[in-house]
Amino acid sequence: MKFRRDMLQLYFICGTNNIADGKLEEVLEAALKAGITMFQFREKGPGALTGGEKKQLALKLKSLCSQYHVPFIINDDWELALAVDADGIHLGQDDEKIETIIEKLTGKIIGLSVGNFEEYDQSDLTYVDYIGVGPIYETSSKSDAKKPGGIELIRKMRLYDKEIPIVAIGGITSRNCEMIIKAGADGISTISSIAASRNIEQDVKNYLEYYN
Repeated sequence: MKFRRDMLQLYFICGTNNIADGKLEEVLEAALKAGITMFQFREKGPGALTGGEKKQLALKLKSLCSQYHVPFIINDDWELALAVDADGIHLGQDDEKIETIIEKLTGKIIGLSVGNFEEYDQSDLTYVDYIGVGPIYETSSKSDAKKPGGIELIRKMRLYDKEIPIVAIGGITSRNCEMIIKAGADGISTISSIAASRNIEQDVKNYLEYYN
């Protein structure tokens, strides 16, 4: 699947640990119906699925995304991404270096987490389609999250690199995302505001209205 900037508009990230009753497939399908533009399977933390169970769930989630023509991205686990033929892979700063595995990732969308300008400068972005920048605000979804950079982080990163597609992450809701988009982000990514939503259709609609 060829990457487009508008795929980043509403990027839902989720794993089984982020869903209170464990029904990730149901939550994802509701989010897809409502209009999310990209999905990342991020299976981490205590009790996270591994091995065959993780692969089977990944295949089910990929099938759902395919039905709605939404890119299916795997977090960190590039071997799983290849095994299930995911549309892409998202890597963190401490994961496998892209240049060492790029030959295996032909045709895949590649995202990279960048938390500050030091990380940006030390990253080889030759093969990167987009960068995930944050956290913007305090977040409870990631136990290893760095200090929030606020909207200024997006504004300065956009000035620093006027071309690269940027998706903002960290504590973002439909109530605080407008200024982030205006600051130069191509889109926002979220975990809990959709994973824990009581009305996914409405919450997704609230996000997407800022692009109309």
